[in-house]
Amino acid sequence: MASNYKKSSSGGNKLGLWLGIALLIILLDQFTKVLILGNFQLGDSRFVTSFFNVVRVHNTGAAFSFLAGAGGWQRWFFVGIGAVATVFIVVMLRRHGQQTLFATALSLILGGAIGNVVDRLLHGYVVDFIQVHWSGWYFPSFNIADSAISVGAVLLIWDEIRRVRRGG
Repeated sequence: MASNYKKSSSGGNKLGLWLGIALLIILLDQFTKVLILGNFQLGDSRFVTSFFNVVRVHNTGAAFSFLAGAGGWQRWFFVGIGAVATVFIVVMLRRHGQQTLFATALSLILGGAIGNVVDRLLHGYVVDFIQVHWSGWYFPSFNIADSAISVGAVLLIWDEIRRVRRGG
């Protein structure tokens, strides 16, 4: 029984590291959003390079403004999904914290998810401000939290591909 405890808690020994990474993402995300809210009006856009602008956009929906026009209920729906995801990810980090790539991916996703939930709770929308464009084509605006979630998702896929190639 003691060996089972050691095995299951080995991931927990690094839990502080993984939660620290998530906290860093949350703080960076919220800091940048405070800067945008303090220096931009809704709809403002500033040219930075030929392919990048800083803008202020409010997104009441999810990725790519999914459900943005749903009438308000989606705010609490996405907060609920974020809360459930937070619990699930923390459990996974406790169980698999020794798997560095997997845990890094989950930490990025956790930080991003909480960063956007904070926005929904404080404002009723997510503050987006990064706008990438090329030759008249504009990618939907996003933020640091979205970036962390995307990088975390790519790392999860990479981790799974590596696991499959290793045969286990």
